[in-house]
Amino acid sequence: MIAAWYEKQGPAREVLIIGELPDPEPGPGEVRLRVAASGINPGDLKKRQDAFGIGMPYPRVIPHSDGAGTIDSVGEHVSASRIGERVWCYGAQSYRPFGTAAEYVVVPSAQAVPLPDGVSFEQGACLGIPGITAHRAVHVAGPVAGRPVLVQGGGGAVGCCAVGLARQAGARVIATVRSEADVAVAARAGAHEVVRIDGLSTEAVVDQIRALAPDGVEHVVEVAFDANIGIDEALLKVGGSLATYATGNATPAIPFWQLLFKNIGVFFLGSDDFQPEAKAAAANAVNAMLRTGWPGFSVDRRFPLAEIADAHEHLEARRGPGRVIVMIPDRSRRIAE
Repeated sequence: MIAAWYEKQGPAREVLIIGELPDPEPGPGEVRLRVAASGINPGDLKKRQDAFGIGMPYPRVIPHSDGAGTIDSVGEHVSASRIGERVWCYGAQSYRPFGTAAEYVVVPSAQAVPLPDGVSFEQGACLGIPGITAHRAVHVAGPVAGRPVLVQGGGGAVGCCAVGLARQAGARVIATVRSEADVAVAARAGAHEVVRIDGLSTEAVVDQIRALAPDGVEHVVEVAFDANIGIDEALLKVGGSLATYATGNATPAIPFWQLLFKNIGVFFLGSDDFQPEAKAAAANAVNAMLRTGWPGFSVDRRFPLAEIADAHEHLEARRGPGRVIVMIPDRSRRIAE
């Protein structure tokens, strides 16, 4: 198969290799996908950069955890009826060496989720990490129906999923964004109100959101824990909760006593280590959202696999809104034609 991989960490153009590797075969409980589209997430870049100082987890890594394609082979204990299914997958490169930036990928059967009718492979390749993370971030503290929920960063990949999932669950959703383009993204995803906060002080942001929720909010989905914890604490009701999945500062200062006196529950979420049942619930909820008309993601750029280094650099530079997708060539189709 054709694949992209790296055998050392560093800048994309210096370490990513394109070449031929043996086709993988599914083991017991696994399925193999012929990959059509491979989604890139910030975590994929950080692994390749060694941003967390963990080093190479395997001698060779095919990047990207998320993707979409068609099941073409199954392992023992998996029904042959799955062959031919259009699916999206998650966790392909979580505790595994070989992700979706390749012609084929093997994943546990449960991590290959049927792609709803009418949903493209490109859209499917965007769903994994954002959808799984967003669902847990919305629901980790309990039901949100009838509750005011603040989604910080509602224009981002996880944020717009969280907006849609919170709306689906019956919450009143307020989203913050940092650009006019993201106002449209968050509104399209289902936010009841969208607040643009770029250039505003903490006090001004709190005032704008309090005008929409005078009694405060009961739950926060947080993309920038270090930058926004002061805003979140000021807005949260007593007994409220906060779920965060990212921070710009690895050792942020927090308003400890204010959070304590309000009895705020704080949840730190790393999607690789969610319980299997939480991931399954998230996948089901994401598919249900798609089936009921959630518009999904906008795609900023599509790159062929041969240009994967360009794709990584484009995302690192954040040159545009929307997702970045790597398209995988179907060489068998060309041979057949």
